[in-house]
Amino acid sequence: MDNHEETKTNQTDEQPIQEEAGESAPVVDDAGDFAKNLELEALYEETIDKRVSTGSVVTGTVVQVGAEHIMIDIGRKQEGQASIREFIDDSGALTIGIGDEVEVLVESINTSKGIIRLSKDKARRIKVWDDIMVAYQDHTFIRGKVSERIKGGLTVDIGIPAFLPTSQATLNPVAETELEKMVGQTIDVSIIKFNRKKNNVVVSHREVLERKREENKKKLIATLKKDDVVTGTVKNIMAYGAFVDIGGIDGLLHITDMSWGKLKDPKDKVAPGDQIQVKVIEFDPETEKISLGLKQLTPDPWKGLEYRYPIGKKISGKVTSITNYGAFVEIEEGVEGLVHISEMFWTKRMRHPSTLLVEGQEVNVVVLGVDQDNRRISLGLKQASPNPWDLLYDYYPPGTVVKATVKNVTDFGLFVSVDENIDIDGLIHVSDLTWDPKVKNPRDLYKKGDVVEAKVLAVDPENEKFSLGIKYLSPDPWQQVANEHPVGSLVKGRITSLTDFGAFVEIREGVEGMIHISEVSSGKIDNLASVLSVGQEVEAMILRLNPEQKKIGLSIKALEEAQEKRTVATHEKGSEKVGTNLGDLLKGLQDRNKG
Repeated sequence: MDNHEETKTNQTDEQPIQEEAGESAPVVDDAGDFAKNLELEALYEETIDKRVSTGSVVTGTVVQVGAEHIMIDIGRKQEGQASIREFIDDSGALTIGIGDEVEVLVESINTSKGIIRLSKDKARRIKVWDDIMVAYQDHTFIRGKVSERIKGGLTVDIGIPAFLPTSQATLNPVAETELEKMVGQTIDVSIIKFNRKKNNVVVSHREVLERKREENKKKLIATLKKDDVVTGTVKNIMAYGAFVDIGGIDGLLHITDMSWGKLKDPKDKVAPGDQIQVKVIEFDPETEKISLGLKQLTPDPWKGLEYRYPIGKKISGKVTSITNYGAFVEIEEGVEGLVHISEMFWTKRMRHPSTLLVEGQEVNVVVLGVDQDNRRISLGLKQASPNPWDLLYDYYPPGTVVKATVKNVTDFGLFVSVDENIDIDGLIHVSDLTWDPKVKNPRDLYKKGDVVEAKVLAVDPENEKFSLGIKYLSPDPWQQVANEHPVGSLVKGRITSLTDFGAFVEIREGVEGMIHISEVSSGKIDNLASVLSVGQEVEAMILRLNPEQKKIGLSIKALEEAQEKRTVATHEKGSEKVGTNLGDLLKGLQDRNKG
């Protein structure tokens, strides 16, 4: 470079420095005046050296990228050098190139060796402290990245590590796991306090959030009105509802406004941190009280319910709760009906609905009634399946002979199962077991598990009675006796017991007649046992007979009198003139007894 070009170069570089110093740039009138030009250059270099001294922060231009150093032109004769490590990011990539400008700190100047050491990181830290001071004084924010979770809070990188206490991290206390989620996030913080000498800075994110919330709150109060639909964040949940932040103001979402149906716990509908849309039900700008609704965003499911669910319609639903008197079944979101315990089963008598149903169970039900005004719907569970009583009447009408299994034996009869597909037990009463009146205890004849043959006597669906009988499979011995032995005829039998008033005589199995003490003999009898004994075979005449009441009156005396009359009549008057037929004589005695 010749002197003329060098002078022009110096003149160009000198101008901004002198202007920054508040001086007028010297004018070279005589480019050939070499001495004066050298003096000017010396003055320029001296000015630069004063401004670019150890400890100063300057802006330079990258002129060379080496293996270990970055060469940076900072305006001195010599170029400065900074460690290349300061320009490599976490992924190992170089973050700067030739021609890029960078702000650096002049760490040292060795004029003898011509080495100027520079540091980008230290320059950045100096600038960070300046920013910290300004933010602290002006109550402004600094942006930083949460780098790690430490004891008592978080570390935030704002150019230097700053401590963010747990109490200053969020608006509301959060769990440790929630705090960990902030690691890696970029957030705004305010400066609470700092100590440059100790390199200590304490910051707050909560203050930033509070300021922003307050700003949002003012805007919201000015514009919010009833029936607005807004988006909010669930803050906390109480037994009666949830508080929702809708932008600086907390509104109450009551449990009754969360769902059209019954809700036991608000936690079943929302959770802290949920972003939800809600409707403003009530708003008082003066007190800042807000009532919110979630269910109001959807149509009322009870409107038009009677048309969607006419009586008799079969539908499906889910059991939501069980009580002593029945179960509630949700047939659509927000609509629950009651299945009363009496409408649960056709035949079983249940002590509690929980013996049949469990919460969450899917069931088929039939609509029994709809009261839209009072939001009530009656449902039937048993109506969703065929009535077994109707099936029983169709399959086993009265008179049908069936085979049945004894399920239980009681003092009054047998409970039997006729059809395993029809869950109805029939009753064979003790009086319908056998024609034998001496059988008083069914356990004397049958036990549980026995298979018996019986005749269906009656099926009464209205009173839920199913009656059967075993004895009707054989003829009624009382009726047989009545048919075979009319009044006045003679019968033979065995005495089964003696009483004070007479003797009981078994005519045939299951049929007993009684001989009254007055009909034993024509003479007076003080002690019946003196003339009759148990097991004795006797012949007697039938005086009275009532098969329906199971009563037969017998007489030995009448038989003896008839025989005597026959003998007398035969000897005194002759058999040709007087009737000698024993039957005629007996009939005469019977008529006498009736008289």
